[in-house]
Amino acid sequence: MQIALISDIHSNLEALLAVWREVRKADVILCLGDIVGYGPNPNEVVEFVRGRMEGRGFLCIRGNHDNAIAFGAEWGFNPYAREAVRWHQRVMSIENLEFLRRLPVRGLFKDDTGRSYLMIHGSPRAPLDEYLFPWLPESEFRAVLKYVRQDDLLVGHTHVPMLKLIDGRRIINPGGVGQPRDGDWRAAYALINTDEEPPDNVEFHRVEYDVEETARKIIEAGLPRFLAERLFEGY
Repeated sequence: MQIALISDIHSNLEALLAVWREVRKADVILCLGDIVGYGPNPNEVVEFVRGRMEGRGFLCIRGNHDNAIAFGAEWGFNPYAREAVRWHQRVMSIENLEFLRRLPVRGLFKDDTGRSYLMIHGSPRAPLDEYLFPWLPESEFRAVLKYVRQDDLLVGHTHVPMLKLIDGRRIINPGGVGQPRDGDWRAAYALINTDEEPPDNVEFHRVEYDVEETARKIIEAGLPRFLAERLFEGY
């Protein structure tokens, strides 16, 4: 079985389509939240995800930007993110906003070997908001895993790829599809191949996309120019 992990699409249609071409043949695709926010194509991205979730093999949870846009919960957001949230609320269809409201905060998945996964955008301690950065001390990851009964924890939110191995259990972040923040502008995703033995059956991948087109649409939409410029730097 091949499991594709994606996260933090952030209304970036060009990045999503580039990643989709790479992962569409996976047996299952797990999306770890933040479908929308920041980018210029929220309706198109949500409709793409909605269409895939109507079939089998695509699971998705809610991220903090999904939550802010769906429920108006924008407290704690920086000015750029807050402006993007309000723009999204103006341009998104009622049906797509309702879809975001219905997304679960947590998800569970078990692969064909019986290994179990908890899907959560931030962390079990703060599902929408806590950042699990790779450079945190191991003690923090151990503390987080005390809240997890499953074998592995799958997270997003930081837009930074990560694999932490602690006592045979893993914390995996595939990085950001639509707004990477690790210095590499290319869209990120990860693959788990259950035909191989864990923990070494996770691969991290990058794919180029038409970043200039996405940036152009951000500026044309009247969103903050910073949101376009950061895409070229991957931060």
